[in-house]
Amino acid sequence: MAEAATRILLADDQDDIRSGFRLILDSQPDMTVVGEAADGLRAIEQARLLRPDVLLADIRMPGADGLAVTRALAGGPTRVIVVTTFDDDAYVREALGGGACGFLLKRSGPNLLIEAVRAAMAGDTLISPQITVRLLRDLGHVPAAPRAAAPEPLTEREWEIVALVAQGRTNAEIGAELFISAGTAKTHLANVQAKLGVRNRVAIAAWAWRSGRIAPEP
Repeated sequence: MAEAATRILLADDQDDIRSGFRLILDSQPDMTVVGEAADGLRAIEQARLLRPDVLLADIRMPGADGLAVTRALAGGPTRVIVVTTFDDDAYVREALGGGACGFLLKRSGPNLLIEAVRAAMAGDTLISPQITVRLLRDLGHVPAAPRAAAPEPLTEREWEIVALVAQGRTNAEIGAELFISAGTAKTHLANVQAKLGVRNRVAIAAWAWRSGRIAPEP
């Protein structure tokens, strides 16, 4: 029996943004948009009524902003991914501290939006690669990572993947850089995560810097 599709609620005060996200997500065989909200209070109400698996919440909405929505739903069955045009570290810290399962910039593109939903369902936290490197550097905080030596040696191709992840590249960008498909890049990334015992790109970047082989970009 096929697994049930991930049920998604969209919260954004711009109709065109919601329509665009719906087209992207409904095109995936394992996802379905079950509702929309144009303000934060309605988003909280709809989330409690519909109990979606994932809520995509804009930062700035009437009634209650995306951060308030995240806090209101923290600990419940709905995983919140904050999606915004505002590349602000304060928003990132507050969203993740409030229980968000992801933080995406709207300009990150459809592939990362889909990847973020799947990551949230897998219990992971995906942050826009554009933010990842700066977040680690500016916060002066490197998430827990394994010792510098990988339990299993990385292949040269895997090191290339790690170097590009540490630069904040998406799977599509990694694929273009290495002349492989985004799907192949994703497979290599999964192998790296398994070898390092980490769950996300931030931890891969942290490990790469600690290895001494790859330095943070200035």
